[in-house]
Amino acid sequence: MSPGAPRRKKAGAPPRIAATATVEEGATLEPDTVVGVFCHVAKGAHVGAGSRIQSHTAVWAGVTLEADVFVGPSVTFTNVRHPRADFMRAGTARSASGWDETVVEAGASLGAGSILVAPVRVGARAMVGAGAVVTRDVPSHAIVVGNPARVVGWACTCGETVSRGDTAQSVTCWSCGRDFPS
Repeated sequence: MSPGAPRRKKAGAPPRIAATATVEEGATLEPDTVVGVFCHVAKGAHVGAGSRIQSHTAVWAGVTLEADVFVGPSVTFTNVRHPRADFMRAGTARSASGWDETVVEAGASLGAGSILVAPVRVGARAMVGAGAVVTRDVPSHAIVVGNPARVVGWACTCGETVSRGDTAQSVTCWSCGRDFPS
């Protein structure tokens, strides 16, 4: 993003759903969302305003994507840590829905092929690298990569890397001029 670049405007438009995508009745899609080709959004999933789900991704019950979340192609969400084909999940003590929950907070980005093993929370504006396997909560603005995912840096609100390492540094973003952490 170039300095001073405008943010994408939200029009309050209905969700755009690719012809090959399926959205179950009971799934929640807020305005300005995009669901790409060969995606599936299950009953009980929540997709926040302005979020974009790229191709070949299934968003299951118990998954909440807050506003402006980017989900790269072929991201995998799980909703039970110890699955069994013959064990009913609905109505168990795990959560109100019976599923382990995943929350991706506002503005976070999930790279292509990343895997989120529930229960897990990805903080606001965090960036999960392509192919990362997230098994623990990710702090806001953290950049995580690998299997298991580990913090390797910190991202500004604009998306640029502002510091490297597992501890955030107080800096000014070279791209947009914001102070980090803000």
